[in-house]
Amino acid sequence: MSTYTLIATAAMGLESIVAKEVKDLGYECKVENGKVIFEGDETAIARANMWLRTADRIKILVGEFKAYSFDELFENTKKLPWEDYLPEDAEFPVQGKSVKSKLYSVPDCQAIVKKSIVERLRKAYRRTSWLDETGPLFKIEVAIHKDVASITLDTSGRGLHKRGYRVGQGEAPLKETLAAALIQLTTWNADRPLVDPFCGSGTIPIEAALIGQNIAPGFNREFLAESWPMISGDVWDKVRMEAEDLANYDQPLEILGTDIDHRMIEVSKENALEAGLGDLVKFKQMQVKDFTSELDYGVIIGNPPYGERLGERKEVEKMYSDMGKAFKELETWSVYMMTSHEHFEQCYGKLATKKRKLFNGFIRTDYYQYWGPRPPRKELNN
Repeated sequence: MSTYTLIATAAMGLESIVAKEVKDLGYECKVENGKVIFEGDETAIARANMWLRTADRIKILVGEFKAYSFDELFENTKKLPWEDYLPEDAEFPVQGKSVKSKLYSVPDCQAIVKKSIVERLRKAYRRTSWLDETGPLFKIEVAIHKDVASITLDTSGRGLHKRGYRVGQGEAPLKETLAAALIQLTTWNADRPLVDPFCGSGTIPIEAALIGQNIAPGFNREFLAESWPMISGDVWDKVRMEAEDLANYDQPLEILGTDIDHRMIEVSKENALEAGLGDLVKFKQMQVKDFTSELDYGVIIGNPPYGERLGERKEVEKMYSDMGKAFKELETWSVYMMTSHEHFEQCYGKLATKKRKLFNGFIRTDYYQYWGPRPPRKELNN
């Protein structure tokens, strides 16, 4: 098998969580802005796509070089071993972006990279005519940052947040990758109750159930690189079998999603059913101020309304205040809330143990963490 430089792209603020997941898969990595870089073979490509819950995509770095002129971009792209990646009939559109660089015209950069790859492949495959591009799809990206060009191949296809279970959603759905990150930033484990009081289309409860039963997030979807000749079908079959073997379908879970909107509760139930978790996750229509529980040491994770629209702010602040009063009764529970509202703590009535800056799409938010006491250690059976 060959070794590749792989890039797991990550939303701003989630790089360290993606890096931990990469290390948990057994790969050493380094973290840069918006990406985690590691080395791996074809199996690593398949496993990263299958298992990384918080990464956006897995890309192969084909080459990186300085490019101050279109000539340099053309010649350096042409030096790369494209025939090792692309078969003779490959379809290979080129996307591009350029930031703080002399080569700022993205359409020109795309056209030059495309032309350069065509020239390299025609020579490699001894073609006198144009390439047909009727075969498997390879998405190429040229990204130029401060005059350094990085050329990558996207192995994922659809973004990794598209797990394949979302049949319905609300107005502003939480990305599955961010939902998984919110859970991983808490003290929750499968032995503790978990509640999302603003569940919307059910993303946080569903992602928690996948984590709780160690179900690979990519188990029910396909990836672009599955059609590539350079990665044999056996590799993907083995990685899927590994995922099946590692899933713990017998792990009992206590997960509840509630929402004020009865229509979203129905959507959540449909999504959980599609994910194969229909009996495992419970959903209930409820206002957050009415939440109570007899259970101990639970974890509440929520992405409540932010009150960003005019006219909603007072209503949202009242709801934060009601929530603080309701959760005060849950003495052993931990609470984690993500919102862009800068006065959340004052409305909630308590300062957070810790805050973490995160981005929900392009909205800058804080993740307010209220740590409850640690659950007592379970005594081992003799």
